[in-house]
Amino acid sequence: MTTTFDREAPAPRATDSGRRGSPAVRWWVLVVLGVAQLMVTLDATVVNIALPAAQADLGFSDGDRQWVITGYALAFGSLLLLGGRLGDLFGRRITFMIGLLGFAGASVVGGAAGSFGILVAARVGQGVFGALLAPAALSLLTVTFTERSERAKAFGVFSALSGAGAAVGLLLGGMLTEWASWRWVMFVNVAFAAVALVGAALLMAKHVVTERPHLDIPGTFVVSAALFAIVYGFAHAESAGWTDPVTVGCLIGGVLGLAVFVWLQARVAHPLLPLRLVLNRTRGGSFLAVFVMGMGMFSIFLFLTYYLVVSMGYSPIKSGLAFLPMVAGIVAASTTVPSLLLPKVGPKIVISVSFLVSAAGMALLARLELGSSFAGDVMPGLILLGVGLGGVMTTAFQGATAGVHHEDAGVASALINTSQQVGGSISTALLTTIATSAMTGYLSAHQPGPTTVMEAHVASYTATFSWGIAIFVAGAAFSAFLVPNKALAPSEGEPVIAH
Repeated sequence: MTTTFDREAPAPRATDSGRRGSPAVRWWVLVVLGVAQLMVTLDATVVNIALPAAQADLGFSDGDRQWVITGYALAFGSLLLLGGRLGDLFGRRITFMIGLLGFAGASVVGGAAGSFGILVAARVGQGVFGALLAPAALSLLTVTFTERSERAKAFGVFSALSGAGAAVGLLLGGMLTEWASWRWVMFVNVAFAAVALVGAALLMAKHVVTERPHLDIPGTFVVSAALFAIVYGFAHAESAGWTDPVTVGCLIGGVLGLAVFVWLQARVAHPLLPLRLVLNRTRGGSFLAVFVMGMGMFSIFLFLTYYLVVSMGYSPIKSGLAFLPMVAGIVAASTTVPSLLLPKVGPKIVISVSFLVSAAGMALLARLELGSSFAGDVMPGLILLGVGLGGVMTTAFQGATAGVHHEDAGVASALINTSQQVGGSISTALLTTIATSAMTGYLSAHQPGPTTVMEAHVASYTATFSWGIAIFVAGAAFSAFLVPNKALAPSEGEPVIAH
């Protein structure tokens, strides 16, 4: 059967010689990349569950607790573009391996931390090396799988692990904290990193440097400072409010910094982020889809976890298990959509419809009440969310790297991670404010009492889910308008030294 939508030309290739290994090696490389990606994505949530135990052990305050999360997010979010470009310039294999070693080392320091300061420093270290590791993993996938059919399958598996990682982190965090110690939430990363490091050393071909690397120093400084200001501004808004001078100053400074960065990139000879990457409609629309997906995903994990623990009385392990239907939906969609649906209807339809499926799942969650059941009320919404997010993720990841030349694969991959991270930071701050406002409004409008307080909590969660519907519907509309319905072009393989 032939497709009825337009096809986009792939990135031109000088030759395929020396760019790709045997099919068997490529699939083992996917396993290695998948292990590393799972480690990075689950680390975004695995620590959340362990925080109360770590706080009791190390004796830090509720006000300081957010820095265990924010420290990682600031380092990771602000350095991603630099990490991606370093992989392009100096070799993705070596960048990937350095990222693994550094991430594992920081995890050991965090697990052995005897004070709050050491724990936060270790989380910052994880963020720094994660900013090297995450874009290197995705860019290695991009330049390794350059055949259309293989690429669809590989991105499906990778997307499934990316989507499932956060949910698996909640479960793993609960299990390790309850059965062992909060410190094992950090130590467990060493096992993931060791497996991936050995696999990388044995299976990945060495990068060939074809020209002298050039790094855009002014652009690197400006964009890192701008992203730091934006992520910190939204994190600060959660505790200090939106009118706080530090919040306002950081957000305005961050936006102005991004404007200066774009101005610089249009004028320097070797830009950190070539504007051609985002001006292409397929890639630009896909980056926006990842941004919107990040906004929606973070609200689900944060506020639905609150509902399960506070309103339904679930333990950390049980709340982690409760997300497994969503994980199943993500895996099912990520592994079937690329080969079965995407070739027939095109990326515009897949992304837009997947966002609408996610919105339908969020609508079911927005109807939750204090006495709702898991099987009848929570699980159907989770399944729909998983299916929708899996469809968006696997298609947008492919679209964001479609037709990318090998010298730009790292920074394109970094921009995917940056879009998701910034989207999550925005939604966490925004929806926390909405939840607080909804709870206050409910308490002021009803008779005081224990039941009223519990119902106010539920009202705060469902308010964020209602906004989540709007976020996903907006994602569907933007994708329908921006993303052309062209078959996604493969990327260019990178020059390597054959084994």
